[in-house]
Parts: sequence; C-alpha cells; structure tokens
Amino acid sequence: MDRRSSPLVSIVVPCRNEAGHIDVCLRSILSQEELSGGRGFEVLVADGLSDDGTREAILERVAHDQRLRLIDNPGRIVSTGLNAAVRAARGEIIIRMDAHTEYASDYVCQCVAVLTESGADNVGGPACTRAEGTMQRAICAAYHSPFSVGGARFHDPSYEGELDTVVYGCWRTETLLRLGLFDEELERNQDDELNLRLSLSGGRLWQSPRIKSWYRPRSSLKALFKQYLQYGYWKVRVIQKHGRPASLRHLVPVVLVLGVTLGWLPGFGHWSCWLVYAGALGLYGLLCLLFSVRAAATSGWDLLLVLPVVFLIYHFSYGIGFAWGILDFLVLRRGAARTMTTLTRSSLADKRVSH
Repeated sequence: MDRRSSPLVSIVVPCRNEAGHIDVCLRSILSQEELSGGRGFEVLVADGLSDDGTREAILERVAHDQRLRLIDNPGRIVSTGLNAAVRAARGEIIIRMDAHTEYASDYVCQCVAVLTESGADNVGGPACTRAEGTMQRAICAAYHSPFSVGGARFHDPSYEGELDTVVYGCWRTETLLRLGLFDEELERNQDDELNLRLSLSGGRLWQSPRIKSWYRPRSSLKALFKQYLQYGYWKVRVIQKHGRPASLRHLVPVVLVLGVTLGWLPGFGHWSCWLVYAGALGLYGLLCLLFSVRAAATSGWDLLLVLPVVFLIYHFSYGIGFAWGILDFLVLRRGAARTMTTLTRSSLADKRVSH
C-alpha cells in the first residue's frame, strides 16, 4: 500500500445501542482537523450488536465516507470492541474516542503532537466535564474535587506531566500489540489495567491540557451509584491480577465503608471505642461539608445542599463494590458474580454517558 494513502491514525470507538448519540459523535470525529504531512485518519466503530438502530446509522455514514468502517463486536463489552477495532486498524497510531464525549476540533492533531513531543507511550487530556441540570452539575463539581477522587491527576484540567492513567488514550499501534491489547475478562477498568501493565513494563503516560475533550457524567444519584459500584468491583480483579493497586487512593473507599459498618463493634468493649468511632464519623461529615462548600464556591451555591450526598455516593458505592469484589475474587475465588456481570452489561448497553 502507498504510504501516502495509508492512514497515520486509526480512531477506535466502542459502542452499543447509541442511536441517540452516534450521529453527533461521528459527525464531530469526521470533522477533525487535517493532520500535517498529508497523512489521514480512519475511524473504526466497534458495535456490540446494537438493536436500536445504531448499526443502521453507522452504515448510512459508511456509505458516504470511506474513512469510516463498522467492526462487529459480538462480545458486546468495551474491551472486546476495542481489541476488535485495534486488530483491524491500519494506522501507525491508535486513538480511542467515546460516543458520549465532545472533542475539540484539533483533538486528534494534539494527540499525535503530544505523543511525539513527550516521548511517552500513552498520552491523553484531562477529564473535563460539561453538565446540564442541578444534579449533573453537582456530580461534575464533586468529580473534580480531590475529596471524591483522591487527588487523581487526570481530574485536574490544568495538570501537565506524567501520571498513572490517562483519559481514553493515544498509543503507537506497536505499543498496544506489544502489551497484548485490553484484558477481555474485564467489563470495567480495562483502560486502568492496560495503563498499569504499561507502567509496570517501564512505559510512561503523559497528560496535556492541549488535548481537550468534555465528558458528560451521570445525571442521577442512582446511575452514579451503579457506575462506581462497578468500578470498585472490577478494580479488585485488576489488583488480584497484578498483586498490587495502581494507587493507594483505590483502597481508601473500602476502608471507609468497612470502618463505618464494622467500626462500632469494639464499642461493646469500652466507651472510649465508641468515642473514637463517633469522632471518625464526625470528621468524615465535617470533611464532606468543607469540600462541599469549596466545590459550591466554584460551581454554584445552589449545589451546596446536594453535594454532601454526591460525595457519599462516590465514596460508598465504590467502597461497597470493592468489598463485594474482595469477597468474590479474593475470599471465595469464584470469579465475577453473575449479578455484577449482568449489571455491568446492562449499564454499558443502556448508558447515557461515557467512560
């Protein structure tokens, strides 16, 4: 194949039942700025057997744009879709994009530039957000608070430098193939696990604010609870696989949950234990209030009353999921529970935001 006709970049997009979003998504991706040097890009959409008209919408665009290809994903989850698309890709560089995220018009150009300039093995931009309505705005405000995410650098819109994981990702194709692609056992956290593998092999991850995209988080407390329950659960399988967490911040929510649910037991022995327990709960409540005030000062005072509840959901849903994962993967060693697998797949198939 003539090098000039071969794409420099392959954009991979996993999706399932995205009829309400796929057309806007593809329009924004296909309108990305041209790459320097006359090299183009291709877009591979890995569809997980959608039954809501998503496939038909993709095929209609395929008929009018030769840069676009539809890839079947019979596994129906993100990791199998990503792997199917990467295996079919012709580009030298792979960029992952997601159906519910908005991208700057120079997103692809900046990914390629930062990958070259930084010398890193995987690059991405910060997890910026956009929201509508009070609840989604509150979830956004908490999302960017160090209190909810333990100071994860990819939640900081201004941070540039090395870190332990990036949003979505941009790699040289040879890097992904060398790593063995995404772990298809993981129905969540497959990106974090790949980045941990990359770090353990001596690779570098880099974030640049020049790479701009805007994520729309969950818009209800119920949806947020289900999302972070799954993140906590599947994180245990990642830790079991590698024998270590990517960061100590991943362990904090489960310590909180176990402390709240079991911390009162020593109180039967002495009143001082009850005092320590009550003090710890009071300290947590105070921190919730203080960080809620801080987030509301930036994002709007109308969010102040709901923010403590949002912080609770972030912490306790992840912690409960993590404890559930410990039981299934580490104690009983029975693998993923059917209940969690069903919940995860239904959430991925019926989601209204990305990860």
